[in-house]
Amino acid sequence: MSKVKCAIIGSGNIGSDLMIKVMRTSQNIEMGAMVGIDAASDGLARAKRLGVPVTHEGIHGLLRMPQYRDIEVVFDATSAKAHVANNALLQKDGKKVIDLTPAAIGPFTIPAINGQVNADEANVNMVTCGGQATIPIVYAVKRATDRVVYGEIVASIASLSAGPGTRANIDEFTETTSKAIETLGGAERGKAIIVLNPAEPPVIMRDTVFVLSQGGSRETIEASILEMVKTVQAYVPGYRLKQKVQFEVIGDNAPVRIPGIGPVSGLKTTVFLEVEGAAHYLPAYAGNLDIMTSAALMTADHWAARKLAKEAA
Repeated sequence: MSKVKCAIIGSGNIGSDLMIKVMRTSQNIEMGAMVGIDAASDGLARAKRLGVPVTHEGIHGLLRMPQYRDIEVVFDATSAKAHVANNALLQKDGKKVIDLTPAAIGPFTIPAINGQVNADEANVNMVTCGGQATIPIVYAVKRATDRVVYGEIVASIASLSAGPGTRANIDEFTETTSKAIETLGGAERGKAIIVLNPAEPPVIMRDTVFVLSQGGSRETIEASILEMVKTVQAYVPGYRLKQKVQFEVIGDNAPVRIPGIGPVSGLKTTVFLEVEGAAHYLPAYAGNLDIMTSAALMTADHWAARKLAKEAA
């Protein structure tokens, strides 16, 4: 069966993990090129050993590669700033672009929420690792209630799993994730915090989600959350609840003050998550990478499946 060829721009942690996933697990995508800017990077060296065409000359090197003509999907795992320039060049050639940076040029995309809706967009943005892990929970509360006033997430990842690209994009991470909590999760106000945990041995990715909502019952909210966890587990098996969903009533006599909204009462839902990686490239504690690359590959796989089906019809 034919497959759609892809290129990965960014030979760091995320790009390397994604390459291994494409080669081991993808049903409809195959590697066409691995792109970096450091000729000595481990990602490029590994790609060479696996027989993948490589260039260390960045996006312009990719454009000059003879394989570029046959590449239809490009994953960008560089930085928010670099993605703006990369995308402009790729769009001229009609490439499907999967953005793993916080640039957010295309619509926010989380497979468990709106992956099918955005399938035909020329550029889709995978939000952030914290967003991929936590926003489905905010959305799960939203669909079980009348109103989600506030959503806050705290993503804690092992310091060793945060490469130069992640560290250079901390501000963009918080801004992009906060915005996606509102646009995808359905919260009227969103806030995101990321913690780089230097503990030894490294800890698995942990996420805490706080949601203040109105309407709905505890039973319907919890059922919606459990259903969402199963949905995410379909493409990230290491995604799980750490403990039972917790609830707290915020009464009218002691409302919380939400910036830009004012005092609000309702039901506070607290969810504790853990994301263990599949260890395709990095250790299992790097669940933050695993959920990003898994979500990106599923998005591309769905698009490629539809394209191949149309061609075969």
